[in-house]
Amino acid sequence: MNRTKIKRRVGKYEVGRTIGEGTFAKVKFARNSETGDSVAIKILDKDKVLKHKMAEQIKREIATMKLIRHPHVVQLYEVMGSKTKIFIVLEFVTGGELFDKIVNHGRMHEEEARKYFQQLIHTVDYCHSRGVYHRDLKPENLLLDASGDLKVSDFGLSALSQQVRDDGLLHTTCGTPNYVAPEVLNDRGYDGATADLWSCGVILFVLLAGYLPFDDSNLMNLYNKISAAEFTCPPWISFGAMKLITRILDPNPTTRITVAEILEDEWFKKDYKPPVFDEIEDANLDDVEAVFKDSEEYHVTERREEKPTSMNAFELISMSQGLNLGNLFDEQGFKRETRFTSKCPANEIISKIEEAAKPLGFDVSKKNYKMRLQNLKAGRKGNLNVATEVFQVAPSLHMVEVRKAKGDTLEFHKFYKNLSTCLDKVVWKTEQDMEEKK
Repeated sequence: MNRTKIKRRVGKYEVGRTIGEGTFAKVKFARNSETGDSVAIKILDKDKVLKHKMAEQIKREIATMKLIRHPHVVQLYEVMGSKTKIFIVLEFVTGGELFDKIVNHGRMHEEEARKYFQQLIHTVDYCHSRGVYHRDLKPENLLLDASGDLKVSDFGLSALSQQVRDDGLLHTTCGTPNYVAPEVLNDRGYDGATADLWSCGVILFVLLAGYLPFDDSNLMNLYNKISAAEFTCPPWISFGAMKLITRILDPNPTTRITVAEILEDEWFKKDYKPPVFDEIEDANLDDVEAVFKDSEEYHVTERREEKPTSMNAFELISMSQGLNLGNLFDEQGFKRETRFTSKCPANEIISKIEEAAKPLGFDVSKKNYKMRLQNLKAGRKGNLNVATEVFQVAPSLHMVEVRKAKGDTLEFHKFYKNLSTCLDKVVWKTEQDMEEKK
């Protein structure tokens, strides 16, 4: 590997690896060089935003998000602009996705599921009361902090993938269809608040059942099941929880249960302790205005510094799970991205991944030591996209990052299990690993 790795700085932030991707945005890990704090930076392309006539909407949503300080919402710290980009600086949440718990340990006990559902409903209610709707609640947007509490991401920033038409209603059919309300799918416009509640109902079902209420590999069949609210609760879900889920997953938005009614529900109220926190009265919104001004004085400086391709020890430690790099099959901390190390040459690793991915139904595109694998099976949970990159750690040791770029998290876990079986011979195993396999 003779390529160089570019070190990028945006204002006071050192920008690192990509941790997420969306239609309009990329999310990168970054570090505040003044305080040493970790943040996530959502990077938007200004031209795309202006082309889709979204500038005013994004400005409004970012301004609103700066006014929201809720313990279960990922905090928006500041927003910056360069000539071509918009940078939204967000709180970096370390505990992974809520749904990783289900992937690793199966469905949740009712007490645990209820705790997360209570946190979710309090958050949704608080944001709705301030005119902020999520419109795209799904597993990827439900994170956990270091204490294991819920942090909802992208609240109010979903305008980046949605549109409001002249009738004042929202119109979208993008995102993961399994979590989307029937009125959203029929594209006659919908109310953001009732649509958010439907998604909360699907999330509660998944926490308690360990699988989706509406699922079909055929997209039309899936739409029909959602429109008719055709689902069955498994026998282990209690009657109280089942009754609540049924009232939330009402295909008619006008008769669907409201947040006020959920707060009075007997199953929901058990052990409910709403969070106590200080609301902010005022926030500085100067940076929101400055982002869209063309004058150079408002632009943040972007600098690129070339660095050798090999990863330094600090980066390696920060990316690894307790430094046990060789363990491909470790399910602890199994997130929307995972890594393994290999002593094979980089080109051989790329070829092996390609060989393994094609029979699984993936189209492969390659550039340098990066690959993009796209599931050709149309419509299934929004086409799974997987990004991989090979890094050089030492002259004869490479680290491979496998990351979900698009699609459903549970689907990514399934794909990765299949891939890991095919790559068994590529992965570097220590003597200890060999002993454990005997």
